[in-house]
Amino acid sequence: MTQGGISYFGIRHHGPGSAESLVKALQELQPVAVLIEGPTDASPLLPLLASPDMKPPVALLCYPEDDPAATSFWPFAEFSPEYQAALWAVANKAALRFIDLPSAARLAEMAPDNPADADAAEADGTAPGEEISPVHDPIGMLARAAGYEDGESWWSDVIEQNPEPGPIFAAIAEAMTTLRHGEASIGKFEAMREAHMRLEIAAARKEFDGPLAVVCGAWHVPALQAAHTQKSDQALLKGIGRRKTTMTFAPWTGPRLALGYGYGAGVLAPGWCKHLWQARGQDDASVLWLARIAAVLRARGHMISTASLIEAERLARALAAIRERPKPGFEELRDASIAALFNGEALLWKMVEAELLLGADVGEIPPDTPLAPLIDDLQRNQKAARLKPEALERELSVDLRSESGLFRSTLLHRLNVLGVNWGKLTDTGRSRGTFRERWMLAWQPEYAVRLVENLVYGPTIEKAANGRLIQMIGAAPTLDTLATLVQGAITAALSEASAAGLAALEEKAAHSSECLELLASVPPLADIIRYGEARKTETERLAGLLERLIIEGSIALPYAARDLDAQAAGALMGAMRKADEAIRLVEPDEHVLEAWRNGLAAVLDSSRSTALVAGCAAHLLYEAGLLSAEAAADLLGMRLSPGTPIADAAAFFERFFSGAGQRLIYDEGLRGAVDAWLALLDEEAFVAHLPLLRRVFSNLDSMERRRLIEAVLGKRASLPAGLTPVPDGGEAWRRHFSLLGKLFAGEAANG
Repeated sequence: MTQGGISYFGIRHHGPGSAESLVKALQELQPVAVLIEGPTDASPLLPLLASPDMKPPVALLCYPEDDPAATSFWPFAEFSPEYQAALWAVANKAALRFIDLPSAARLAEMAPDNPADADAAEADGTAPGEEISPVHDPIGMLARAAGYEDGESWWSDVIEQNPEPGPIFAAIAEAMTTLRHGEASIGKFEAMREAHMRLEIAAARKEFDGPLAVVCGAWHVPALQAAHTQKSDQALLKGIGRRKTTMTFAPWTGPRLALGYGYGAGVLAPGWCKHLWQARGQDDASVLWLARIAAVLRARGHMISTASLIEAERLARALAAIRERPKPGFEELRDASIAALFNGEALLWKMVEAELLLGADVGEIPPDTPLAPLIDDLQRNQKAARLKPEALERELSVDLRSESGLFRSTLLHRLNVLGVNWGKLTDTGRSRGTFRERWMLAWQPEYAVRLVENLVYGPTIEKAANGRLIQMIGAAPTLDTLATLVQGAITAALSEASAAGLAALEEKAAHSSECLELLASVPPLADIIRYGEARKTETERLAGLLERLIIEGSIALPYAARDLDAQAAGALMGAMRKADEAIRLVEPDEHVLEAWRNGLAAVLDSSRSTALVAGCAAHLLYEAGLLSAEAAADLLGMRLSPGTPIADAAAFFERFFSGAGQRLIYDEGLRGAVDAWLALLDEEAFVAHLPLLRRVFSNLDSMERRRLIEAVLGKRASLPAGLTPVPDGGEAWRRHFSLLGKLFAGEAANG
């Protein structure tokens, strides 16, 4: 809509139909200047959008120099009208600038003391980076007036997929004028935005001779055309924020343009919008979309016939006609695909929905673009570490005894804290000493986006990692989770997070009596102490806390082991084994070690201890040399006696010999107890527990199995009192041989 040599184009942010209509209108108008809704102080960066090295989606990023964590983003996609307007202006040598409030004013509006004005952000006229107000929804109002359930579908039919848009911008302006007529006063911040844009348009009118094009959210058009005095607009802007800010571009991703990702000015399906833009001017856009669906499904091994695709396309057109839509939208194509391609299975569509509707695009920015602080800091650290980001995987071995190795390790650990998994730790060095790490490096372009997202925690890698970990520590629900976070903080040399984590750990430990949490927190803290020398870590405070956790866990263990179901018993056993390994590695004071062993012995002595947990406790005591072979044989004889329920006996047996089946080859007393128990089982009970028994011996190789068979069949075992040995010869030996054959899945028979 043109007024006084100025043409106003009300658009839908990230609307491909709006972008197509806008490019046509600009080509027809040939304006000398293109004025776009956006932070006016970012105008010098606008021509960068037309750089051949700029590949959307990208985002204009703004942060105050005194507080880089307070960051705003203005995303642009290939199908964004603002992006296409910038491309047209650069290609046609028209002046190009933003006209909205400077970014400093928006940063002030984002402060916690301005919640009311923050709600005043308009709906479809929302600038990139803003939230949609639940109260202001002009497109929704128009949609409901036209009989639609939601504004997204209405806008798609009228604007994005309308084959004959005609004077569409004039119609949009008229509709918005009607909606805003008689409206109550808008929020102060929105009034300031529109006043600022009017002043910028007036200044451009004086500066340029020729037609001007104003590209803005549709909601703003009536306000920008309305008559306001310059004095009244300037009065509205009195006291506007003047913080010094920094602006740059950063890579963005397709999914982050979606409404479902919390982006208020986003669209429902960025992948579909990109498809509409790339298929503009073609009559077979729906056919191309179905072909893309078929390609994705075929790549995943599903057979999709051409006949099914033809039927899906016919069904989509029929659905569009029934729903009185001008063309099939992605909803009709989705429903038709489920019916014709997926045999009515909506679950199959869910498997490909994100790939199709959201996409996986990651933008790129020109190398000469001024960088965001975290990306800039990363590049400085990469140069200092002499690590070049590469897309292909490569292995990196790090020696923590050298300054360069420790620096590299610290950098990679800090990036992992930020979710930037450039390096994945594949070997923590346990098998080659405490001073080595092995990493697998592979750089992904979306890591730049994650760094930008972490600006809320700080402007440097170290500060951001500290900030993020401190937040995670504050939200840690359990003691073991907290211990793992503290381990990560110390490993990454994050002093602030380490101090906060240790304080939180001590406080939570003082109030925790949950045995599983206490035991699960021991291994990460033990690792810190064990590798403290390599990372120059002060471990005295940590050592005292670890001893306290071991003692408290030992006291709680006998009570925690009572009357558990299989799942709870499995979790407790895993924690016991890992805690025992950690305790043996750090070699604590004798009184701490004695407390742990007393806790294991109490589990074994209690009649209420779950058999699985009791078997695990017996195993740990036996491995520590605190249970002699004779005592272990007596214990097995009692636990595997006929008076013990078979399920409990089998559970105790499994846990006691878990990972230690070789002992039966050489320990005659243990072998005799097991031999007698197996022989006393009837056929049905033996077969029922055969999978469990085979698991126990699964770690034995073929030669070890043969030796065990020879040990059992070659001579009689010395059995503990109360158990009757299997008699030599005759039917008993044949049955015994048969049981062993089943136990070792044919090893005996083949021998």
